[in-house]
Amino acid sequence: MDGYLAEYKKRTRTSAKIFAKSSKLHVNGVSHNIRFYEPYPFVVKKSSGKNLTDVDDNDYADYWMGHWSLILGHGPKQVKESLKKQIEKSWMYGTVNEQTIRLSELISKAVPVAEKIRYVTSGTEATMYAVRLARSVTGKGIIAKIDGGWHGYTSDLLKSVSWPFAESESSGMVNEEKIVSIPYNDLEESLKILKKHSKDLAGVIIEPVLGGAGCIPATRDYLKGVEEFVHKNKSLFILDEIVTGFRFRYGCLYPTMKLDPDIVTLGKIAGGGMAIGVMCGKKEIMGFADTAGKKKSERSYVGGGTFSANPASMVTGYATLSSLKSKKSVYSKINSLGEFARKEITKAFDGRVAVTGKGSLFMTHFLQNGISEITNSAQASNCDTQTLQRYHFKMIAHDGIFFLPGKLGAISDAHSKEDIKKIVLASENF
Repeated sequence: MDGYLAEYKKRTRTSAKIFAKSSKLHVNGVSHNIRFYEPYPFVVKKSSGKNLTDVDDNDYADYWMGHWSLILGHGPKQVKESLKKQIEKSWMYGTVNEQTIRLSELISKAVPVAEKIRYVTSGTEATMYAVRLARSVTGKGIIAKIDGGWHGYTSDLLKSVSWPFAESESSGMVNEEKIVSIPYNDLEESLKILKKHSKDLAGVIIEPVLGGAGCIPATRDYLKGVEEFVHKNKSLFILDEIVTGFRFRYGCLYPTMKLDPDIVTLGKIAGGGMAIGVMCGKKEIMGFADTAGKKKSERSYVGGGTFSANPASMVTGYATLSSLKSKKSVYSKINSLGEFARKEITKAFDGRVAVTGKGSLFMTHFLQNGISEITNSAQASNCDTQTLQRYHFKMIAHDGIFFLPGKLGAISDAHSKEDIKKIVLASENF
């Protein structure tokens, strides 16, 4: 590891100087906790296609892809042109605009549950409002989430995110008893917990593929079983498809599993690389957020924020989704590349790893502690995460391949099979 550390420092001397300035100005030198890694993150000056270029002119084939939001790659022509045209008109109105309507028409046709839509500027806000809406609709207080499930930094959901799950995630938290956790892909145990809290259960929020907790798909039977209980209990079933929406197919993942969510949250790809969060759902549910003619006690006060539905985000979202709709071959390409990556990386490590994921998402887990498969976040957390960090850092320092250390990889339309083969070769060398 020392050799790779020295190589990294030699290649990123300008980044080191600039990041030292950033550390004086910003908490931990970054504006999102996960963007920091030792000894310091390189500083990007531009990006294009599959590549990031740092201030020392090193190129990296990128698999972080803007927090997994850039399914078409960095700066795709059609999205860039749409943004340029909008910026000529201006990028912030603070009023109703037609760009929002155009994007919503696309989303509502692709996502059946999106009978009504409310835009925000981050996934955190979308899930925060979804939880508030569930409590307003049901008159109940408890929200159940998954062990390891990540729904942003909202206090309503910041519990049991990282191992060990029983410990509080942060100081400054209150009312944590109103959040309960259930184990992923373990229906029997999950139902036991949900039954225990059924009288005050407002809803359950689930990612159909755990993103930050290990790139782990849920089984259809698990999701269906939880949904059936929730609906019988007159609680709400909320699917967080911020990562999975428009990632595997044009639309959401849930229709392929014959699920019937009440609320779905979207983000990332839906914004085409600009700030966005989307809360959408059934008309009768979303109607609780309609404040017209209601007393304070009757409404669910769901805002949006100064920059919600800003025309710049709306046009980049529209351009991205339009491109995906007109060229659905993107999905067959990137999903097959993901399958190739999972298969070949597993082979390269000769059974010492489990490579999880679905479609164009994948993550390598170095097995230990008797773990032979990864179906939940507890198993992922108890793999050799230090070796995973070293593996990713080695590729950054030596191979010109960028995974945010410890996180899953996302393949974009800008990647090719040759790019995946380079990951496989780097894995063999590691």
